Amino acid sequence: MEVRTILVEPKNEENIGAVARVTKNFGFSDLYLVNPPNIGKKAFSVASHAYDVLSGCTIVNSIEEAIANSAIVVGTTSQPGISVNRHLRMPFFSPQELKKKVEDKRGIVTLLFGREDVGLLNKELMRCDLVVCIPTSPGYPVMNLSHAVAIVLYELRDAGADSGERPLARLEDKERLFAHIRAFMDEIGYTEYKKEKTALMLRRILGRAELTAREVQTLRGIVSKAERKMGMGEDETPEHRCTE
Repeated sequence: MEVRTILVEPKNEENIGAVARVTKNFGFSDLYLVNPPNIGKKAFSVASHAYDVLSGCTIVNSIEEAIANSAIVVGTTSQPGISVNRHLRMPFFSPQELKKKVEDKRGIVTLLFGREDVGLLNKELMRCDLVVCIPTSPGYPVMNLSHAVAIVLYELRDAGADSGERPLARLEDKERLFAHIRAFMDEIGYTEYKKEKTALMLRRILGRAELTAREVQTLRGIVSKAERKMGMGEDETPEHRCTE
């Protein structure tokens, strides 16, 4: 398993340096920055001996670029949902529970950390397979960015080796599955106002399932067979074929 840490539009260069430092502290090096501020002397001073992590970080313009080639996309929040109807932030996992979910998997696990002031936006959380929330005091649940990164990476520190036991489906394959399901909902006239909530619920369910490439193909095959049975789909292709 590989771990990629992504900071989404961080505002403080000292925080970026601190994140580079804790990334190296726990044995990781893959750091992505989405639309960061200028990285200057302050960031490198805070990074200290993690100069190599900071100087080697990847700077991108969008989350889509940052999560490319991921097997599991994990969003972080300090504001978990308060009811089962709030699927955007529920169910959520603690960092310890996240470790159990990913430690025997092969592929890139990406960790999305949001802005210091507003965190991840709702539309960004909708891209995530899993959501993590660090247990904190309800009196002051919002942590410093670098401290939050440190806690999550601490839990994953000895789960970073590639076990090779269960390769997960690529992000691109899962996105094709979700697009196929959305198209199927359109075809069957699924209630319009329920589509977004249902699509998000399915993303969370399938995210927790940690699908392999074969399982993704099987699910797409089932949807394709349903489409053909209803006279909606095209001829079956190897990509869509249901596997036993």
